[in-house]
Amino acid sequence: MALAKGYAATDASKPLVPFTFERREPDDDDIVIDIKYAGICHSDIHQARNEWGNSSFPMVPGHEIAGIVTAVGKNVTSFKVGDRAGVGCFVNSCTTCKTRDVDLEQYLPGLIATYNGFEADGVTPTYGGYSDHIVVKEGYVMSIPESIPLDAAAPLMCAGITLYSPLRHWKAGPGKKVAIVGMGGLGHMGVKLAHAMGANVTVLSQSLSKKEDGLKFGADEYYATSDPETFKTLAGSFDLIICTVSAGIDWNAYLGLLKVDGSMVLVGAPENPVPVHAFALIAGRRSLSGSAIGSIKETQEMLDFCAKHGIAADIEVIDIKEVNEAYERVLKSDVRYRFVIDMATLN
Repeated sequence: MALAKGYAATDASKPLVPFTFERREPDDDDIVIDIKYAGICHSDIHQARNEWGNSSFPMVPGHEIAGIVTAVGKNVTSFKVGDRAGVGCFVNSCTTCKTRDVDLEQYLPGLIATYNGFEADGVTPTYGGYSDHIVVKEGYVMSIPESIPLDAAAPLMCAGITLYSPLRHWKAGPGKKVAIVGMGGLGHMGVKLAHAMGANVTVLSQSLSKKEDGLKFGADEYYATSDPETFKTLAGSFDLIICTVSAGIDWNAYLGLLKVDGSMVLVGAPENPVPVHAFALIAGRRSLSGSAIGSIKETQEMLDFCAKHGIAADIEVIDIKEVNEAYERVLKSDVRYRFVIDMATLN
């Protein structure tokens, strides 16, 4: 075992504090990564505060990890010491399946979360990226292209793939009209990615306060959902709507913005059940769906796509000692658009 330093939630009602813990010794197929940057995802807050009711403490959050390889096992072939490496939302998969499904692994039983989970033995806890290093199996580490700044690459491991996967699955591209609901950490990535895929992109945000940013990121149109006229003007307009918000909205009104055979996809997770009138779907043969992150294979594809198109997250880099303040700012939407912790500030 090797000692690691980080920040942890020790109780749902308490702030994160400095924490020392043990990382497992690397096996022959493992990679050791010196964590340089860790993004803050809203799900870190949900889990640190046990808002989903499944938290285990002490918890070291963080599944948007970017760093440098410091050691590799003797069986590792795709990484060497000094390479840029990323880790996302899970560090093992298909552990209860006969074979790994490299395309759909994020949806199958046996997924092992990067933190707030347990290794395949069901006993050893997993600890995340708010720490100085991590040990991960080779097949669950992404290569970060040189053209993407390491700090701005960290949020791509969750925010980037969370938007890339549904955009690809529902075939966003030329001739398709796509709406992104919400202009936060997820939404701003959706605008950039959908634009790069060639789709016509509209942002649907509560207000017009971020309109200038939205247009800069590639949006063709930007509307305030607080204005009832928006829903009249845009009725029946979109092939695809991706909803990134976790707050309650008028789901039926948003479904009314879809064309016949259009799809609305949830990537945000509202606390309460989603109330939908049957005719909001039946009247236009519309679909309401969900999407969760992506496979390791698809996440690497996303990183390569971002490198090709010059895409990265817009970030605010912070000292680890500011993490509790950053959590409060996330809840107030007071960040443009993703916090990233500089892990060098642990020392």
